[in-house]
Amino acid sequence: MSPAIVAMLGFGLAGITCLAVAEKFLPVIPSYILLMFLGMAARDGPGLAAMVIATTVGSTIGSVGWYGLGRALGPHRVETLVAAYGRFVLLPLPLYLRLVERYRRNQFWATLVGHTIPTVRVYLGLPAGVFRLELRRFILAALLGSLAWNVPFLSLGFILKGSDRDPLSLGLLVAIVLVGGEFAILWGVRQVRRMERVRLERLDEIRRRADHDRPAPARGGRS
Repeated sequence: MSPAIVAMLGFGLAGITCLAVAEKFLPVIPSYILLMFLGMAARDGPGLAAMVIATTVGSTIGSVGWYGLGRALGPHRVETLVAAYGRFVLLPLPLYLRLVERYRRNQFWATLVGHTIPTVRVYLGLPAGVFRLELRRFILAALLGSLAWNVPFLSLGFILKGSDRDPLSLGLLVAIVLVGGEFAILWGVRQVRRMERVRLERLDEIRRRADHDRPAPARGGRS
């Protein structure tokens, strides 16, 4: 565990809450790894239930921060900033546009379900603020989504710490598996999208050829 995380743990639940807030703005390491190690610390510290509450509140506060930023800047400035700098913080423009499209369909469920998807969960508040989603509904959805995301990984860390085997070695092994799984999923999604794009391009080519080969309609008329 990094010295910064250990130092924040020294402040108890307040430090844990701050870590959860910071994770939404500085996604240096995957959140599930952070949560897993916090779960390990829960056995010797504040307890699992208190850790769940602190991290869920912190994650929700971080989401509200993104919400406020999106609401203050508005759609045009946010899209301009994302296009220019988003790729440096794991938010490329295509991902942001997909989030915007989700909010056009169902804002409450987009927030709740989106908080259980890696990377997406970090930035959901931004388009929510742009769309000016009603704040109480956003907070409720973010709270429930964060709870659904945090509990499994905190619990996993808590269980690993209580096992007979070395928790650090087990934790690193699980972290490697989780990161590898995330990369595999991302690779699979990209392959599916690439295949879909190729299929659509082929359909467009077939349509263009059909239009080109179609005989022109005969001109009728009296002489």
